[in-house]
Amino acid sequence: MIRNIVRRSSVRRRALVVGAALMAAIVPTATAEAAAPSNSDLQVVQLDPDATAPGGTTTVHGYISNIGPERTASPFTVVITLPEGVTAEGPFFPEDCSESQDRRQLSCTFPAGLAVLRSATAQIPVKIAPRVPIGNLEGGSVAVTSDDDQNPANNRQPFVIQVV
Repeated sequence: MIRNIVRRSSVRRRALVVGAALMAAIVPTATAEAAAPSNSDLQVVQLDPDATAPGGTTTVHGYISNIGPERTASPFTVVITLPEGVTAEGPFFPEDCSESQDRRQLSCTFPAGLAVLRSATAQIPVKIAPRVPIGNLEGGSVAVTSDDDQNPANNRQPFVIQVV
């Protein structure tokens, strides 16, 4: 039937029919692929930043590992919460990390496609307030969220910054 319509119609009408047929074939496939979450397990690996002095800087690493069994099919977000007396100081990696108004919480989104046994790392340079006493700064954490993640038990880890 489409063949008869194409033969008897104008060039413009033929182009519309062919285009509609292509869209009918492509759209359901793309929608089905995007809707299927993977069976992946993202985990936060605990990494404490390097020690620094009051008024100094260091880098917080939000290290995320996919322990499988599948590649991620959805984006995932890493949320880094900084302890009291610590503020974020860009530039960040990835570049599009967003920070809260008080610069103590950052949210970094990574695209789908993290392979099994591979990792992704958000890197957040931070500044320690000059008034922070020598010792351990606690209260910081790294968390990950994803529609694909099947095991939320390993999605958050604390970190400690040693102030020396």
